[in-house]
Amino acid sequence: MEILFSDAFTESLKRYSSIKKAIKKKVDMIIEHPVALGEPLKGNFRGYLSCPVRKNFLIIYLHCQACRKRGNNGIVLCSDCGKCSDNTIKFIDLGPHDQVYGKK
Repeated sequence: MEILFSDAFTESLKRYSSIKKAIKKKVDMIIEHPVALGEPLKGNFRGYLSCPVRKNFLIIYLHCQACRKRGNNGIVLCSDCGKCSDNTIKFIDLGPHDQVYGKK
């Protein structure tokens, strides 16, 4: 399993260091069960998955196998899609609901 973290994710992790343990626990859970824990997103975020850390605090990520299986790789257009195996998880962003959905 290949795990990638975007710059936005790592910057947000620094910003929300007060809940770093809860975020790490959820990241570990996502790595174990990426599709089972993720909710497929729609609209501008089609192809991405979200998972709550807390009630209004989300992790946005991609699981390459699920993205390709659903045919969303043509929508998401990752620059490194051809280089990543199906077993790749890309952590894109985290933060309060309104903040992470307002970035794309």
